[in-house]
Amino acid sequence: MQLKRVVITGMGAISPFGSGVAELLSGLYQMRSAVRYCSEMNSVAGLRCMVAARVPALDVKQIPRKFRRSMSNMSIYAVLAAAEAMQQGQIGEQECGSGRLGVAVGSTLASTATSEDFFNDYSSDHSLERMKTSLFFKLMNHTCAANVAQTFSIRGRLLAPSAACATGSQTIGYGYEMIAAGHQDMMLCGGADEYHPLTSATFDIMNAGSNGYNDKPQQTPRPFSAERDGMVCGEGSGVLLLESLSSALERGATILGEVVGFASLTDTGNIANPDSAVMADCMRLAMKDAKVVAEQIDYVNAHATATEQGDIAESQAIAAVFGDKTAVSSLKGHLGHTLAASGALESIATLDMLRCGQLVPTLNLTEVDTRCASLNYLKCDDSDKLGRDTFNYALKNNFALGGVNTSLVFRRYTK
Repeated sequence: MQLKRVVITGMGAISPFGSGVAELLSGLYQMRSAVRYCSEMNSVAGLRCMVAARVPALDVKQIPRKFRRSMSNMSIYAVLAAAEAMQQGQIGEQECGSGRLGVAVGSTLASTATSEDFFNDYSSDHSLERMKTSLFFKLMNHTCAANVAQTFSIRGRLLAPSAACATGSQTIGYGYEMIAAGHQDMMLCGGADEYHPLTSATFDIMNAGSNGYNDKPQQTPRPFSAERDGMVCGEGSGVLLLESLSSALERGATILGEVVGFASLTDTGNIANPDSAVMADCMRLAMKDAKVVAEQIDYVNAHATATEQGDIAESQAIAAVFGDKTAVSSLKGHLGHTLAASGALESIATLDMLRCGQLVPTLNLTEVDTRCASLNYLKCDDSDKLGRDTFNYALKNNFALGGVNTSLVFRRYTK
């Protein structure tokens, strides 16, 4: 069977930098940090991390109330990001109702804030008197995907993968595979998560959260750095409109880039500790799917969350596959870790880097941890490495607790 080429024709973002892809890219290229001190984290006794990358206030009233009443923040983020992607891709009622367009949007969990509200109310008197009828729709695992589909009357396939930090890239990979195989012409793919202090607490308990920069939040996280002390949680949503090349050309859509490879491998060695060999195999499989070799990859967008084990393992895996020549950076220093949204938001940025020939270095990286492999790390002062006339291929990694490994290969679009 001849597989179809899959391109990107729309992108949408709600990020800690604000609403829209333009705000996301502006923050990244200007080397700004979205991490801030959060006073609400004082409400959690024993929590050491006091910083997070929060989404600023949004105009949620652009979503009709009849839809918004069933949404928590994560679904609001996903719907707003999907709306931007659809607007850029010029998707209207005809495409939404045809069954040709599907949705693959996932989250790490359902709404933590809604869960807390429910259990606080219920445990006080074990009564259902205060329970709202819309409660379940905020708590179901497919809340983001379902709310996107309902808001825009999208009748195609609906998927809601949930693989923690790998969710966003998994949805892109699954959408790519469905379109390539001819099962859908278009897919809205991405991830969303909302912040709650318990999110930071979860990683704090595992000694994976940053706690040494509470008084200087914009200096953390520090991926690959000798001075890193853990990850910083964020929130938001990224959504990409994937489409078969033939459909995009027929519609006259603007093509922003191409997905040419995807792989997902499971590391069964340890549910929490990553294996660099499995990471390396995942990257090799993605390149095999893309029919490219390591020497053709111009840039690796690393998952690198600024945890000790994760950064070291990923650096070793990248070195095993690419050696020390290919440019490598992580965007977590700018955005924190937006969890299920990270794969999609970082893919949007990676595609723009390919399009404009300008790479974004790792914020807060000055001195690389000597335990990390020798790589061509892009640091803040590496201006001579960041720009070039043409970057053709990029590989994007996302790895999750539970042993989920994903790699995507993007190509700058050429006819």
